[in-house]
Order: sequence, then structure tokens, then C-alpha cells
Amino acid sequence: MTKCKYAALKKTPLFDFHKEHGGKMVEFAGWSMPVQYKDSHIASHIHTREHCSIFDVSHMLQTKIHGRDRVKFMESLVVADISELKDNQGTLSLFTNEKGGIIDDLIVTKTDQGYLYIVSNAGCADKDSAHMKARLAEFKAAGFDVDLEYLDEALIALQGPTMARVLQEGLKEDLSKLTFMTSTLTTVFGVPDCRVTRCGYTGEDGVEISVTQSRVVELTEKLLANSEVKLAGLAARDSLRLEAGLCLYGNDIDESTTPVEATLVWTIGKRRRQNRDFPGADIIIPQIKAKTDRKRVGLVSTGPPVRQHTPVLSPDGKVIGEVTSGCPSPCLKKNIAMAYVDAAFAKNGTAIQVEVRKKAVPATISKMPFVPTKYYSG
Repeated sequence: MTKCKYAALKKTPLFDFHKEHGGKMVEFAGWSMPVQYKDSHIASHIHTREHCSIFDVSHMLQTKIHGRDRVKFMESLVVADISELKDNQGTLSLFTNEKGGIIDDLIVTKTDQGYLYIVSNAGCADKDSAHMKARLAEFKAAGFDVDLEYLDEALIALQGPTMARVLQEGLKEDLSKLTFMTSTLTTVFGVPDCRVTRCGYTGEDGVEISVTQSRVVELTEKLLANSEVKLAGLAARDSLRLEAGLCLYGNDIDESTTPVEATLVWTIGKRRRQNRDFPGADIIIPQIKAKTDRKRVGLVSTGPPVRQHTPVLSPDGKVIGEVTSGCPSPCLKKNIAMAYVDAAFAKNGTAIQVEVRKKAVPATISKMPFVPTKYYSG
């Protein structure tokens, strides 16, 4: 039964480990991933906010860009100013298309090892890979020095307020010097050549650790030996990221949304705006000044939960938008959601309605993040 059920799905190097620890496996982006463990989704969510949790994110695409023209190459694909990054500093960025749509979101780190380190979404891995390869062929044909390397490493995220205390025990370096969105290559609990990046998808202080597949179980077990640490799955990851106001590709952003509509203008480097030299710039730059007809917003409500595709209504019952992600917030004890709404209704505090089970329920446009983020800036 089990073989048949999981045969077609890709497995991370922690697959057997998840099952041994009571992981309830589900399909996600073509992978078999744990949605939760023995603890409830809510308990796991709260544990991450108060202590810390390990998430297996090995399904994500990890790429290195080599060659002296690596920055020029990457800047031909994304909206960020990569050249202004300091060594070992990273940034959230967006692959955009010529129509201004978002192909994927990704983190780009400019390492001091002579390469860029990229982490992008599992659900877009084939698309992102084809997109980068097509541009690589153009660059090579034009005589540029650039190469792609797809990594076969595992990737785990340790997230929560006690992360630094837990991880410091396994590091020689002083973790207080590694600030949000910076990265280092180091030995972690005796496992060499780990790339530790201070980032994550929960709104808490956290790291993502890229580690060789053959040592990931060992590293995970060493981290779990600390009573502060528990395993967490996709369910907690989704509610945590929504409380933090972070987009999920395919739900909240896609090729039909522009960075301006998605309120992600901050990802576009100042120099890139001035030079208009990123894909879709001729559509995106005018939108920054002229504004857009719709906008990504947060909203809160009470009563029945608000889910993806829930219609958003004006006070007089007219459809003004649609929910893209929604769940009951374990921390706030009310419903939270992201939606795209007509720009006239996008101001924080605006009273609107959501249509749940054919009934109009009162809701309010809210600023995001819903729960304050606790990124470590030193």
C-alpha cells in the first residue's frame, strides 16, 4: 500500500525519518512531505512561536551561479540590485516576465566563495530551471562567463525565538554576528560544509541550513536532542507564514500578478528602477507611479474560516476581490487572510465583507504582518 501511495512522489532525504517520527505524509509540489507529526497543527504552530521547530525544506530548488558575469546574468532575470549586496548578504527577489508577471520568488545570496546561492520554490523548480537555462544559453552565446550548478543538498529550517540558543551550542562562530539575510559556510554540530543563512518563512528568528544529504538525519537528530526543538510540518509552516504576511507562490503571487499589485515594490532595487533593465520593467515602472486597479491586502474576520477563492465584497455586497490565502490564526484567535481587492477598498481599517458559505460576513482590511516579525538585526 505504502509503496504504491508514494511511488510517484519525490522523497527528501528525511522521508524515512519523518515516518519514524509520526509524520503524516501528503503530496506537495510533487513531493511526499509531512503535513504534521503527533502534535496537532495548532500545538506545533504555537511551539514555533514560543520555542523552535525544524522544518524539512529539502524539496526547494538550490542553485549556484558561477562565473565572473554571474551578477549580470542574475540581474537579467530578477528585479533585485545584486551588485550592491555585501559579501554573504542575501535578498528576497522575484523572477519577472516581459509582461511584468511574477514567475517565482527566490532568495539570492552573494557569497564570498565566488558564486551566487539561490533558493527558489519546489513547485516552480522545473519552470525556474528551464528559465535560467534558456538565459544561460543566450549569455554563453554572447561570450559571457557564467555557469549553473543545481545542488543535491538537503535543506532544513530551524525557526523560533530559541533558535540561536540551540544552534550556538553546535557552532564555533558567534551567531550574534550573523544577522537577518546573511549567510556563512561552517561546521554545525560536527557536520562540515553547512551553509547557514539567517532567514526563514515563519516571521520568527531562524536559519536555513543547507547540508549534505548523507548527514542531514544526523544533524536533525542532534538539533532534536535539545528539548526546545520539535519537528513541524507543512500545516504549521502555512499558518506561520500567513501570520507573518509572507506570500505563497501559486496562491498570493503568480504570473498574472505584478510586484506592484502584490505590494512587493520594495524588492525592486533603486538602480534597477532608474535603469529599467529588468524583465517587465516597461510595465512595472509606470505602475509604481500610476498605481494599480487592485492590490494585495490583509484582512481579518470572525466567524467561519476564510479560505482561498472566498469572494471579497464591498459593504453594499458588490464583488471587489478574492481571497488568495486564509486560515484561523492560532496566535490571534481570529481569521486572517490575504486577498486582492479593488484599490479603492485597500486602505487599512476599511470595513468590507467576505462571502462564506453563501453568507456575507463582516471583515476589515488589516496591515501585515498580522503578528509582528522578530527577525534578528543585531
